[in-house]
Amino acid sequence: MPAPRKYPDELPERAVREVRTTSRPIAHVAKDLGIHKEALRGWVRQAEADAGERDDRLTAAEHEELKQLREEAAELRRANEILKAASAPFAQELDRPRTRPTRRSTA
Repeated sequence: MPAPRKYPDELPERAVREVRTTSRPIAHVAKDLGIHKEALRGWVRQAEADAGERDDRLTAAEHEELKQLREEAAELRRANEILKAASAPFAQELDRPRTRPTRRSTA
């Protein structure tokens, strides 16, 4: 379950827009808006990555895709463990040596 959001959804967009359009330092904009400067710095970096201006971070779309792939991989691992456990009795049956019944001579 994700952590509750500390800031309203509109605030990051507004803060990033202000930093990018005014070229004011992040710390000053953050102080004016009453947010932590490192939170704003992260928002700005993410906005730059989403705009293709940075290649040292994943875009929001890439983050979402990575999250989905990790969830899918975990689900496949769980399914694989279930299938292994369910097939174990059959594997034991196949591994047993088969013996031929002995013939009794009728003499």
